[in-house]
Amino acid sequence: MKITRFLFRFVVAFAIAVGIICLGLWLSGNAHLIKAVRSTYLVGKTGPTINDYHKFENRIVATANTEYWPKSSNYNSQKLTEDQQQILDDWETSAFLIIKDSKLLYESYAKGFDSNSLTNSFSMAKSLTSLAIGAAIKEGKIEGVKQKVGDFLPEFREGKKAEITIRDLLTMSSGIDFGESYGDPFGYMAKTYYGTNLYDLTVNKSIIHPAGQVWKYQGGNTLLLSFILKEATGENLSDYFSTHFWKPMGANKDALWSISEAEGRERAYCCFYSNAQDFARIGQLVLDSGVWNNEQLISKEYFNASFHPVNIKDEKGKLIDYYAYQWWLGDLEGDAFYYARGIQGQYIVAIPSWNLVLVRLGHKRDPTRGVEVPSDLIDYLKIAKQF
Repeated sequence: MKITRFLFRFVVAFAIAVGIICLGLWLSGNAHLIKAVRSTYLVGKTGPTINDYHKFENRIVATANTEYWPKSSNYNSQKLTEDQQQILDDWETSAFLIIKDSKLLYESYAKGFDSNSLTNSFSMAKSLTSLAIGAAIKEGKIEGVKQKVGDFLPEFREGKKAEITIRDLLTMSSGIDFGESYGDPFGYMAKTYYGTNLYDLTVNKSIIHPAGQVWKYQGGNTLLLSFILKEATGENLSDYFSTHFWKPMGANKDALWSISEAEGRERAYCCFYSNAQDFARIGQLVLDSGVWNNEQLISKEYFNASFHPVNIKDEKGKLIDYYAYQWWLGDLEGDAFYYARGIQGQYIVAIPSWNLVLVRLGHKRDPTRGVEVPSDLIDYLKIAKQF
């Protein structure tokens, strides 16, 4: 009897303590931590994963008229060496795929994954959002990259923020101090990933540098682009991307885009869930200068600008010539490539001189901050070059 009473009192006390903590987090503006803890530590994780879609509300990015990749006559005939396979294993690769001359040449998947597995794009979604902006410009819903953000968002119509253009957002040079720390549980990124009010969190941030003058990689810029897209087109980002890209490209499978609960806005800087074969379509679109099945999905002018280096200095004075309109730029032994990348080693890479698309998905990436090209990507490119 005493044990039963003790357990009862313990459970009640514990419940009260949890309630007080939750109330305190809510009152302090940190209610996102409740979702964060429930989604990570309580399920044995320490942070976001590539399989997070089931933890959040998602909007479907619908496909139509599926077009399956034609297979090369040499499909999967070349096997990886032990050293090459070890590289993939060391970085915990879940999918490794090569499209060569517009045909599926090679694909391999780790245990538990296959060609239909939906995994998190993380920051590759920034590049997809940039494509959507290009489509809106092609439609005439947005005048061009020099148009002011204030034409769409009222919070940007006065003061220094009134000078910010769409191009400044695309090139990560808005001058706004969002914060990009992935390890700060109280920071902007944690609140936008686990929180619910993306709009207010983002539009009310302060500007600390003149617009267009300082490069600083921050996901808040991409969220602002998605807000602009919705105001310009009247559609949410998922539906718009479906209409202008996912359906025309005949994706194999519907994708998912994580949205904030209640507010229903896409986490445009991350959280587009798809599979390796469909991600490869984005790379092929880049190889073909924005054309799919003879249809120009984004204007040639916007496409060319999308892969032109920003040539803006960062806060330390370093010239950034390896970033463009939410796309990264690189070079391997004289061969230029363009790529989207995510924090856990998600890559869509287009190498024009090889007429090749590389997709790599997985759990780990070179952790070195501020590198122009992560070392793991160089390893993958060297493997792909041998095909």
